[in-house]
Amino acid sequence: MNQSNLKTLVHGDDIVSSKRHFLKNIACGSLLTLGGGLPEIAKASAWSFPSSRSVAFENVHTGDKLKLTYFEDGRYVRDALHEISYALRDYHTDDVYPIDPALVDQLYDLKNTLGISKPFHIVSGYRSPLTNAHLRRTQRGVAKHSLHMEGRAIDIKIEGLRTKTIRDAALSLRSGGVGYYPYAKFVHLDTGQIRTWRK
Repeated sequence: MNQSNLKTLVHGDDIVSSKRHFLKNIACGSLLTLGGGLPEIAKASAWSFPSSRSVAFENVHTGDKLKLTYFEDGRYVRDALHEISYALRDYHTDDVYPIDPALVDQLYDLKNTLGISKPFHIVSGYRSPLTNAHLRRTQRGVAKHSLHMEGRAIDIKIEGLRTKTIRDAALSLRSGGVGYYPYAKFVHLDTGQIRTWRK
C-alpha cells in the first residue's frame, strides 16, 4: 500500500484512530457543544464515540468464523487486526495481507446502520495479484487494479437480509465505493473514492 493510501497513524506500537473516524468524532463533539447538551444530540454523540468496536465474520469459502473487538480505548487492537487479515485472506492461494482498518470501520458503521449483530459473510476479502489476474481471465467486470489487492475492499452477504437493503445502508454511509451485485447476491465495499455501480 503506498503512502498516500495509508489511513492510520502509528504511535509507538499502537495504531490510532483513522482520519475518517477522527473527523467524524470532532464533528459530533461540535454538535454536542452547539446543541447545548440536548439529550437527542448527546445520544447521537454517544453512538459516535464508542469505547470499543466489534465485528463478526464468517468466510463462506474456508468456514472460518471470527467475532472480536478490534478497537478499544481509542486504539486499534493490533492482534485483532492480524486475525481479521487472516480471516479475509486469499482463499485461493492462502496469502495474507494487512486489511485497511478503515474498511473494518466501514463494516462496523454498516452493522450499526442496519441495527444487526449478525456476522458478515465474506465472499471475497484480500485478493492476490495472481488470483486477480486469473479472475480477470475467467470472469467479467474484475478490475485490473482492484482494491482487493490492497486489502481495501470486501464483498459481503448478511444472512436474512436482502442484498438491496445492505446496498442502501452502505450508500447512506458515504464512506467509499459500493458495488451492487443482485444476481450474485453480494455487496462490494471499499475505502476508495465515493462511487457506486451495479453488475
